[in-house]
Amino acid sequence: MIFISKILFFTSHHGFYTVIILFVFFGLLSYVTKKAWFLAPILPLAILNGFAGQYLNAWYLNKYGVESTAIITSDVETNSTLNDMYIHDYEAIVKKQDGKYTSTFFSTTSATIYPIENAIRIPRMGSHFPVKYIPGYEKNMVILYYQSEEGNNALKYEKIAPIQSAKIKYEADRTNKEFIEEYIAALEDYVKTYDSEEYKVKIEELKAELKQLK
Repeated sequence: MIFISKILFFTSHHGFYTVIILFVFFGLLSYVTKKAWFLAPILPLAILNGFAGQYLNAWYLNKYGVESTAIITSDVETNSTLNDMYIHDYEAIVKKQDGKYTSTFFSTTSATIYPIENAIRIPRMGSHFPVKYIPGYEKNMVILYYQSEEGNNALKYEKIAPIQSAKIKYEADRTNKEFIEEYIAALEDYVKTYDSEEYKVKIEELKAELKQLK
């Protein structure tokens, strides 16, 4: 498992060198065997690693890794950009199973985050956040963003936003059944994850209003 973790760390953090290794390996294989078709996998594998290398690493570490915590100790903005945003280089320390810390590094483009989604969410510098890694190679870690306090607050905000939108519609026209149903659905979705007596009471009030309109 440590060997696999080391390979995944290298391929997800050093995409350019991974492509060179692919060229050398399959080039030598083609030369030795005298078969040109061994060159065919180079481009697909290079593209696949560029798009899915981090996702594979995140899946592997989340499935087979052990939980711990880490702290970002350095956050440096670079001159490079991704989607019109500056790429950051990070340094961090990871807590090993014996309680001691070891150093690691990553960037905006190489950070391994779970759950897998089309977003890059990095915890703020200096805060403890949950991670997983394979014991023996702690520097390759996956950030469990939504298990952190910062990530949990982000999830809560994402669920509150539809409530605010539905509330505005409802207050504009309290006789609109569609608006009331949307408001109820948003509140029910929230209380599935976060307990709120205030929202539970509001749901019952809205259901009573809805019955009167039918």
